[in-house]
Amino acid sequence: MTLERIRLELARDPQHPEGSNRHGYEFIAPLADDSRIDVEEWRKERARCRVHRFWQGEPDEVGHLVRTRGGHWAFHYDVNGDSDEDEAGYRFADHAFKPGEYVSIREHDGDLQTFRVVSVRPLD
Repeated sequence: MTLERIRLELARDPQHPEGSNRHGYEFIAPLADDSRIDVEEWRKERARCRVHRFWQGEPDEVGHLVRTRGGHWAFHYDVNGDSDEDEAGYRFADHAFKPGEYVSIREHDGDLQTFRVVSVRPLD
């Protein structure tokens, strides 16, 4: 199993009618044959499963892909160990990460945003 670099970009919304390639995430995760995150491989490679949040007009954030006690996927940022900064992937366990698919993330301000998977490529 290889780790994949997955790029998500903001989908269309009222503020960005065409979507935005300046707002999004790149994260590293092991994907199973069905393009879903592989939990067992993630357990083996969790230290390498990083996330980079890029948002025009805001400082970049770097953290990890984590699994919460409830079994949900989230992005945890390296901010004083504060879990309030986590951003939860909405039903990430159910989503196939393939270009053209859509996923949602509940950001730390509580807003649910929709993103389009724009690329999935092996980690070099």
